[in-house]
Amino acid sequence: MVNTQRKPILMEFEKPLVELKTRIVQIEELAEQSDVDVSEQLEQLETRYTQLRQEIFSNLSPAQRIQVARHPRRPSTLDYIQTLSDEWIELHGDRGGSDDLALIGGIARIGDQSCVMLGHQKGRDTKDNVARNFGMASPGGYRKAMRLMEHANRFNMPIFTFIDTPGAYPGVKGEELGQGEAIAYNLREMFSLEVPIICTVIGEGGSGGALGIGVGDRLMMFEHSVYTVASPEACAAILWKDAGKASQAAEALKITAPDLKRLGILDQILPEPTGGAHTDPLATAETLKQALLSNLDALNQLTTQELRDQRYQKFRSIGVFLES
Repeated sequence: MVNTQRKPILMEFEKPLVELKTRIVQIEELAEQSDVDVSEQLEQLETRYTQLRQEIFSNLSPAQRIQVARHPRRPSTLDYIQTLSDEWIELHGDRGGSDDLALIGGIARIGDQSCVMLGHQKGRDTKDNVARNFGMASPGGYRKAMRLMEHANRFNMPIFTFIDTPGAYPGVKGEELGQGEAIAYNLREMFSLEVPIICTVIGEGGSGGALGIGVGDRLMMFEHSVYTVASPEACAAILWKDAGKASQAAEALKITAPDLKRLGILDQILPEPTGGAHTDPLATAETLKQALLSNLDALNQLTTQELRDQRYQKFRSIGVFLES
C-alpha cells in the first residue's frame, strides 16, 4: 500500500489543521527544551485537532470531495488488489495488439475464493502518470477488460471492478481505434455475464470511461469518491463557457456518494478514515474486503437467471422524470 510516512500533501481546506498541528509541535519542542509539564495543554490541543478534523471532513462540499478523490496518494487499484488478495496474477493484452497500462486486471485469490479483479490505474508521479495515461483507458484497455471478464464467466469466477478515472481517453487515436464501440460493447456484454459482478468507485468515476467497467450487480462507492457524467470542469466549460465555475457544476451534478445513494444509483457507501483513504490505506482496504465478501455471499445465493434479471432491473429502474 501507499507509504503514509512521507511528507503529507495537504489540500486547501486542511490549512486550519496545519496551523493547529504546528502549535502542537512547537509546544512539544518547548517542553523538551525547558522540561516543563505541558501534558494538559497538549491533550487539549490534540482533542481540538481531532474534533476540527472530524468537523472538516464530515462537512465537505462536492468540490472538496473531488480534491480528496483526486489526492495523489489515494490508494489505487493495484494497491487494493495487492492488499486484498492472497495471490495475484496480472494478465496482459487485448489480443488485438495492445496492452493498455491505464486499465489493469488479472486473476486473484481471496482465501479460498478465486476471482477476477480489474480496474483503472493512475500513476504515483508524473512519469508514472504519463505511462498510465492518467488512468484514462484506450479502446484496447476496455477490450482487455472484456477479455478478462469473459475468462471469469467461462470459469465461474466472480468479477470485482475498481473505478478510478477522469474518463476514457479522448484523443484522436482513441477515436480511430473505436473508443465508443469498445465501451458500448462492454456495457452490453456485462449484462449477459452469468457470474456476480461487484463494482466499486475507489476515487474518481468519470463518464463513459467509468461505465465501461461499471455494469454490475452491486455498485459501491467510498465515502469521498465521486461518480459523474462529466467532470465539473468540463460541465462548467460547456454550460457557462467558464471552467472556473467547476464548484457550481459539482454541486448541480449530484456526484457525491450520499447524493447517488438518495437517487437510487448507489447500493452502498463505504466509510473512509477521517482525513480520507490515503491517511490509513490498510484500514480502508479491510473495509473494502469485508464489503466485497459480504455482497458476494448474498449474490452467490441467487441462480444465474435471477442474477441476470436483477442486474437488468437494477439499471432499468435508474432515472426518473416527470411530465407536466
